[in-house]
Amino acid sequence: MKKTKLLALTVALTLAAASAPGYAVNGHYVGGIEGTKGPSVPPEGFYYRGYLVHYDLDSIQTDNGNMDVSGSVTAFANRFIWVTDKKFLGADYGAEAIVIAQHNDFDFANASETGIGDIFLGPVILSWHGKQWDSVFAAGHWFETGDYSVTEPASIGKGFGTTMLTLGGTWYFDEQKDWSLSALSRYEIKTEQDDTGITPGDSWIVEWAIGKVLDNGVEVALAGYDGWQLESDSGAGAGNAKAEQHAIGAEVTFGVPAIGAQLSGALYTEYSNKNRPEGNLFRVHLTKAF
Repeated sequence: MKKTKLLALTVALTLAAASAPGYAVNGHYVGGIEGTKGPSVPPEGFYYRGYLVHYDLDSIQTDNGNMDVSGSVTAFANRFIWVTDKKFLGADYGAEAIVIAQHNDFDFANASETGIGDIFLGPVILSWHGKQWDSVFAAGHWFETGDYSVTEPASIGKGFGTTMLTLGGTWYFDEQKDWSLSALSRYEIKTEQDDTGITPGDSWIVEWAIGKVLDNGVEVALAGYDGWQLESDSGAGAGNAKAEQHAIGAEVTFGVPAIGAQLSGALYTEYSNKNRPEGNLFRVHLTKAF
């Protein structure tokens, strides 16, 4: 019995360290943070989007069994988007950067850390717009700027870099654009983790939403995200387990005319996760044009 509990705790600590922040599939990108019309890039201009994200984990799901735990991740991400007046392949060209302040608190591992996480630079955003559709392609890289230690489960950084490729689209069912269906996918390719010599397998995550703009201008949506680790980790000591996550939730978006901004909030519940933490995610983001 003691051996079983020890094995479960060891697996839990390993998964927590490998997947911090605990809500990403096995890489950097967090599903559910964009939500409704995520693939719809705004017109020419400079934009700031601030994200407040809180994730409560209540269990760790493994192929060897599940373990009830308690812990949380709270992050404030600052995203800067520049859409230029330049065109490439008929698309509007833009670029972006993301800087994240984060607090990890894993009670089950008696571990807590606060700091600035890995930074993302995206030199390519290509967005197309039709009468009743929008689409986007983007490419960028998460750099190893956050602190990471193989012995610290609550490390803010990942200890590896990630190249992220984005592809997505929004379809509007009517000319008034009151109804929309959107899907935004991210493909992540990781580098070797310095402290362990392990390279996490490629992963793919899709955020989706079905939205409806009400007569008062408020938009409500059924939303979710699904992610899969497509390849096993590689390197000495790497296992064959692949991570998987699924979530469903609801989102509300409305304008804030007083400051010329848009506010969106969403709540997701995860289910049927594999080889990673499982819990609930709450997200608010504010978008401001300059």
